[in-house]
Amino acid sequence: MELRALHYFVTVAEELHFGRAAERLRIVQPAVSQQITRLESELGARLFDRTSRRVRLTPAGERVLVTARATLAAAARVRVVARESAASLRIGMATCFTPRVDRALTRLREGGQLAEPTLVDLPVPARLDAVRDGELDLALVRGTLTSTAMTVVRAWSEPVHVVLSREHRAAGKPAVGLHDLDPDGLRLLTRAADPPMHDAVLAALPEAPRRPPVVDTLNVLVEVGQDPEGWTLLPVEQTTGSDSARLVQVPLDPPLSVDGSVVTPLATPAARVASYVAAFGD
Repeated sequence: MELRALHYFVTVAEELHFGRAAERLRIVQPAVSQQITRLESELGARLFDRTSRRVRLTPAGERVLVTARATLAAAARVRVVARESAASLRIGMATCFTPRVDRALTRLREGGQLAEPTLVDLPVPARLDAVRDGELDLALVRGTLTSTAMTVVRAWSEPVHVVLSREHRAAGKPAVGLHDLDPDGLRLLTRAADPPMHDAVLAALPEAPRRPPVVDTLNVLVEVGQDPEGWTLLPVEQTTGSDSARLVQVPLDPPLSVDGSVVTPLATPAARVASYVAAFGD
């Protein structure tokens, strides 16, 4: 039995959808189905009830899920132990190098961190998968995130601003309320690109967005800059260092903030998790 097959099984069990599981795993759907079929054959038990409308775990699948997660966590612990003297602390994050990250790297070095930090640019779903699989030592994520497969600890909070076209009527205001913005102008990042942040923004909106979501942050900003009524919501630190003649940031009234969390493998010792949280915290 391969760990890969267990990983595929757990992903399908979490998504209850073979297509979404394949997207998370970054492979084609038939490969996922093949692995699940092979695992079911090897175990001699059906793990999922599958119809054209839904996928759900069988009683056997529910039992296997508990053990599969424990097995993957144990494998991750083996990798962590093997890397105890590794020369690199792998940190998953977005492309922007913010003052928070710069400050955290200094704190980690001054705190006796033996491994040299290495910053790894990954989209949020891939970032979380890499942490769960032990391929990253920690990741930074904004928004509300809960997980039984990883350790998630809130580390900071930062303001969320509205980003507007410079031609927007609210561009010169000291602050703007969400109720004062046209819902038709909202450009929202697709949930698949960043589920925790997408959910945080949706929870803050007074009404559901009317436009289809946009695939990545760069395209969100491009579309906002091209539309005099365009706007989006972004954490302040996410736009640090960006300078565009077409865009302007405006604080929200009332203020809105989003939490940032440090995410680590379950096998990471609590003292080490605390040191990461202290490094990246406010």
